[in-house]
Amino acid sequence: MPNVTPEMYDSVMLMKQQMLVDSLNAAQTALNDSLHATNELMFKTRTELQITKDTLSNSSFKINNVWMMIATALVFIMHLGFATLESGLTQAKNTTNVLFKNSIVPAIGIMTHAICGFNFMYPGFEFGVSMDFIGFKGFGIELPEGGETAAYNGGMTYWTDFLFQAMFAATSATIVSGAVAERIRLMSFMVFSIIFTAFIYPIIGSWKWGWGWLNTIGFMDFAGSTLVHSVGGWAAMAGVILLGARQGKYEKGMIKPIQGHNMTSAVIGTFMLWLGWFGFNGGSVLSAEPGIVSRVLVMTCVSGSCGAIAAAFTIFSINKNFDLSMVLNGILAGLVGITAGADQMKILDATIIGLVSGSLVVGSVIMFDKLRLDDPVGALSVHLVCGIWGTLAVGLFGAKASGAQLLTQLTGVGAVAVAAFGSSFLIFLLIKYTIGLRVGKEEEIFGLDESEHYMEAYPNFMTK
Repeated sequence: MPNVTPEMYDSVMLMKQQMLVDSLNAAQTALNDSLHATNELMFKTRTELQITKDTLSNSSFKINNVWMMIATALVFIMHLGFATLESGLTQAKNTTNVLFKNSIVPAIGIMTHAICGFNFMYPGFEFGVSMDFIGFKGFGIELPEGGETAAYNGGMTYWTDFLFQAMFAATSATIVSGAVAERIRLMSFMVFSIIFTAFIYPIIGSWKWGWGWLNTIGFMDFAGSTLVHSVGGWAAMAGVILLGARQGKYEKGMIKPIQGHNMTSAVIGTFMLWLGWFGFNGGSVLSAEPGIVSRVLVMTCVSGSCGAIAAAFTIFSINKNFDLSMVLNGILAGLVGITAGADQMKILDATIIGLVSGSLVVGSVIMFDKLRLDDPVGALSVHLVCGIWGTLAVGLFGAKASGAQLLTQLTGVGAVAVAAFGSSFLIFLLIKYTIGLRVGKEEEIFGLDESEHYMEAYPNFMTK
């Protein structure tokens, strides 16, 4: 074995050290490359996840908005239901007049809501703290920044929101039409409808849905048992009182029934309204969230069904016959009754609400006749009485039931009664003493189709 000199040893050690350094550098380089690749992969993954999240969010927004547009269309079609129901339950000589009113009201409601109603309904009150009664964001509708995207609302665009709310405004005014049918001047009705949809309905609605004082105290009205139906019902009562009864309705202390001329039309109208309620209540979820939307629709149908059954057997127990018009109003009564709390109720709750609504509507129709308040289609009984019942039912049944909630519901019912009835009565009174409220006796006897329109709905069948 050769002798190893110190120089040789040092040289070998240096070589080993260099090899070790090179190995470490190579390992460091490989590690850096691996970390860089990992970072790039993580960045790419995060980007892809964000894109997926944005895509899903955008898809969800589109689905929500499509559902809200469908719901808007369903509420719009309710006007066809009102038109056919009201015309069927009134006399043939007034058919054109009833159809005209129900054709002009949606147009009035949409335009007044565009001019000022929408900004009275949503004036910008601060959620949860505002105790305001009235506010106004200005005339017209103007697209806010991001109004056509989810930045405005995760459930719909600004335009969809406006149109959905405009349908509700028009619906509330249509309730008045049936109660004052067959004797109100057409121009007077249109003047009232303009004022009602432009100011009365949206200002009262802002107390809850615009985050005003009723919302702050905890008042609950999911889709409008009070804010749509009772508001319209109180306005209708003011009109009925100031108009008086139709010719021949109450004579010598007797109540003379004035039969509707077309029950087929009335049935079609009722089922059109029931269909529309899928949008009225289902759309009030304000999104397409499947759990709550499906629950709301089931509770709505259960209550409407129970309303029909209760009305049928209630009127049978009184008159010993099954009155079709009462069954139709029973359906609507059950639908109105559940509207305030459809999102809070269970099956048993909806069943009870519907049964009570159906019985109430029969008793109410009889009561209003005894009070000599002539309501040709039962609008006061369906929309006012059952609207009040449905609102109070939120404090008695479902997830929000409690004594405190019932007191809050009573507060809301009372406040709306004073505001809606008081303002409507004043407006009808002003109309009565200015342009006149009621047609003349002869015009009423021959029919409003002839006096107001010079047009008969059934020219080949009507006799002079």
